[in-house]
Amino acid sequence: MANDEIDYLSFLKRRWSPPDFLKLGLLLAIAWTLYYFYGVRQIYQGSTISNWTWGRFDTRYNSEHGKLVLPIFAFLVWYHRDAIAKAKKAGCNQGLIWVAVGCLVFALGARTLQGRLGVTAGPIMLYGIVLYLWGKEVARALRFPIAFLVFMIPVSGPIDQATAHLQFLVVGIAQNVCGLLGIPLYAVGTTLHPVDQSFQGFEIAEGCSGIRSLTAMVMVTTIYVHLTQNKLWKKATILFCSVGFAIIGNAGRIVTIFVVAKYIGANFAGGPYHEWSGYVSFPIALGAMLLVSRLLDLPYFEAVKAVKAIKTNKPDDDTKYDY
Repeated sequence: MANDEIDYLSFLKRRWSPPDFLKLGLLLAIAWTLYYFYGVRQIYQGSTISNWTWGRFDTRYNSEHGKLVLPIFAFLVWYHRDAIAKAKKAGCNQGLIWVAVGCLVFALGARTLQGRLGVTAGPIMLYGIVLYLWGKEVARALRFPIAFLVFMIPVSGPIDQATAHLQFLVVGIAQNVCGLLGIPLYAVGTTLHPVDQSFQGFEIAEGCSGIRSLTAMVMVTTIYVHLTQNKLWKKATILFCSVGFAIIGNAGRIVTIFVVAKYIGANFAGGPYHEWSGYVSFPIALGAMLLVSRLLDLPYFEAVKAVKAIKTNKPDDDTKYDY
């Protein structure tokens, strides 16, 4: 603690050179410019881009997860604090290219009244600013936290129709699983009915199987692989499976609703339990994610090598058997 106080006091007492004041002035000018165009200037539908974006983080647009992006971004920056502190600080002019690209994307979004382009421009410009002011090593340390900001882009509207087939996929999975559990169902569109007509059927709405859970699960999986995996192929494999995790979670939630309707009561299943069951799908999806991650960590190659050595009665001294 004492050393930190000494370093802090020495920073305050040191004599600033003209380049230091110039860099500070540049940083303040950049901050003010971003604040003006994102928080003051009304560009999109008579609103600022920050207000427009926040308005899209609503249940109507299935993008509530967007409210968590900035707090998670702050956590990721804090998580990489040691790498940032150790990184060499040397500005790089290549950052101006990224800033120019970001400005171009922002201008294109303002010209075409596409707010999503304006939000996309933010991470691009931020990366360019960090690269220009502090250099490649700091930019490398902050690359993932800055890239994570793309989850702020409200994408539910444009791709909702593209994910509509997820409803039918989830309906089919839930129907088959319920059949295995002794609750035979038949489907009419996206509505599942019990074959014995012991209770009323339930419609599988878009929110139960669509973009909301998909984007949220992709976001959580992205954080997980970044914090826990150190090999690119493992990161790519788990992230690729994130769509499947969301499908498994949604199907599991629907199955529990029909189990509750069968053995407890349809009114309770379609009422209070339906509202609570959202907390069921996510643990199921997370469990699937952890299972895949664990399977990828199993020592396949070492096990195959050990089996071959045993079969040939020629144990390899380099073979490790403590799995």
